[in-house]
Amino acid sequence: MTTPTLEVTAASHVVAGVDTHSDTHHVAVLDSAGRRLGDHEFPATPAGYEQLHAYVKAFGSIALIGIEGTSSYGAGLTRYLSIRDVPIREIIRPKRAPRRAGKSDPIDAYAAARQALSEPETLPHAKNSDGHTEQIRVLLATRRSAIKARVAAARQIKSLLVTAPDSIRTRWRAVSDKALIAGLAATRPSGAITSVGAATAITLRRLARRCAYLDQEITDVDEELRVLVATAAPAMIATKGYGVVTTATLLITAGANPQRMHSEGSFAALCGASPIPASSGKTTRYRLTQLVYAALGKRRRTS
Repeated sequence: MTTPTLEVTAASHVVAGVDTHSDTHHVAVLDSAGRRLGDHEFPATPAGYEQLHAYVKAFGSIALIGIEGTSSYGAGLTRYLSIRDVPIREIIRPKRAPRRAGKSDPIDAYAAARQALSEPETLPHAKNSDGHTEQIRVLLATRRSAIKARVAAARQIKSLLVTAPDSIRTRWRAVSDKALIAGLAATRPSGAITSVGAATAITLRRLARRCAYLDQEITDVDEELRVLVATAAPAMIATKGYGVVTTATLLITAGANPQRMHSEGSFAALCGASPIPASSGKTTRYRLTQLVYAALGKRRRTS
């Protein structure tokens, strides 16, 4: 699907901004001069998407709609408008200056509309959350959570063994991790919790069986991912150095519409790896984007 061109010059063209929530979406409409034309709240349902689209079109030809959270609360609306070839841009967050006037759904929606009107070419294109790429994203999210849960269960087993009664610690002291999980899962402790040892043995078996179940779940997801990735990017997965998870991650980052990234630089900017000039006076330096600092859980120094 080609990306519609943006022309916010004619008086009949309008730009809209949408503040998205789980149950409702609030849309605000501006004309090409930035004058407010109206705002309204619609339910976050297929019928609501249709009403929102009709509401904006009633003011004129749609030049652009800026949506907050196109990959979260606004995903459904983004899919609906994309199918109808409505130009869409991702609104990262409202500018700080408008926030000083307060915060509400209409205020945020108008801030999104103003950003879409003033920065149409610098705002990122919304991802198409459909097809093989979206299937891969869902499966990869499941895989990540399963791995985290598996690591947590294995860590709990090791922690419990440190303080377990001597009979249990001695039995499993020199066993490898793989044999430890298999061995604990196969134990048959008494169902009655009559002592610390009995409670520990029952708990260790439960945790080991949880690890075994998660191992199988991860294996199943890997096989499903392999099939989807081979369909979506056969050349990449066949290239040496690109495994299933690495290829899946790149596909998710690019999205189902990779044409929104017109160069290597735009892909680097999307990943937060492109340097941004941060020079002043005789000092020449660069910094990474806010995405990197957000991922690291750090705040960028402004001085």
